Amino acid sequence: MKRLLTILLLSGCVWTALADNVSALQKQQKELKQQMEQTNKMLQQTKKNETATVTKLELINQNIKTQKALIRNLDQEIHGLDNEIAVLNTQRTQMQQELVTQKQAYAKMVRESHYAQMQQSPLLFLLSAKSFQQLIRRIRYMQELAVARREQATKIEGVKAQIEDQNSQLCAHKQTKQQNLKTQQKTHDELARNERKQQQMLKDLKKKEKDLQAQLKQQQKKADELNKKIEATIAKQAQTVTTLTKEQQIIAGGFEQNKGRLPWPIEKGFISGTFGKHQHPVYKDVTIDNKGIYLQTTSGAAARAVFEGEVTSCFMTNGTYAVIVMHGNYRTVYAGLSRLSVRQGDKVEIKQKIGTIYTDTEQDNKTELFFQIWKDKTILNPSSWISQ
Repeated sequence: MKRLLTILLLSGCVWTALADNVSALQKQQKELKQQMEQTNKMLQQTKKNETATVTKLELINQNIKTQKALIRNLDQEIHGLDNEIAVLNTQRTQMQQELVTQKQAYAKMVRESHYAQMQQSPLLFLLSAKSFQQLIRRIRYMQELAVARREQATKIEGVKAQIEDQNSQLCAHKQTKQQNLKTQQKTHDELARNERKQQQMLKDLKKKEKDLQAQLKQQQKKADELNKKIEATIAKQAQTVTTLTKEQQIIAGGFEQNKGRLPWPIEKGFISGTFGKHQHPVYKDVTIDNKGIYLQTTSGAAARAVFEGEVTSCFMTNGTYAVIVMHGNYRTVYAGLSRLSVRQGDKVEIKQKIGTIYTDTEQDNKTELFFQIWKDKTILNPSSWISQ
């Protein structure tokens, strides 16, 4: 029995590591499925026609990215389940061998005892004692034998119960694996359809190159105006505030310590425009230089503060609002809002609503927030600060 316990302890360590890995993958899988549901909801909010638009293309691209991640996740989980099944099979084989050993030990115990004689006439066995001391020894012997048999029987039943538990776990893991294989195949099929749709949409959009280039030029003009306004406002504020109060220093320290762990400025959605220079999704020879990140979400969604701070500026440019929140010598910017929920001078808490994000009906109902992070007068990459 000690040998079995040692084996189970060692395999249990392996089992725990495997189970933790599978559990983490299942959690990630759930998040990926939620992301796909969110993107599909956003696709449904675009105009109900087959016309190719950059907004639809961005959403399809995001779906493809998520579907590929889900397929990789399912591959890893299936591999993890295979490893768990192998461990369970090994444990079950070892337990079955131990069960045989325990049964053999039990049979030997019965044979080596005088149980057969006692079973024929236990009372005679006791009365045939030649002395009172021998009688006591025989009574004690019968009691110890009964206890030993009960303990051995309990061990046998315990091993049987463990084998049944292993069988149940094996059955559950095999069912989960089959479900994952079906999900994986379904996701592969959806991915293939989206990739075909993506290629067709790219062809259609390239036919409208002249119109799209004009739109892109207009969008870039608006982005430049916004960036200049933000930069000038922050430069003025940074020049005004030369020394931080003790409270501001504490907030700045907290903000800095949470780098990589700040919540997203939207509850659900995805990064549709990364920081810095990158290629246009349709025209590979066109380079876009973003001074922040763009986050796409569903219509009616809110922008929210990523950390506690004070609203230092609310202004309008190109028909939408922008809000600047100060966190000591750090500042966050939330632009592209249709309505505000805060005013200048307000103290805000983490995840507090800043305003409602504007839905652009001329851009296929795109609902997109522009988000920036600054330290003093230096702009930072927000992707390095928010949780991934």
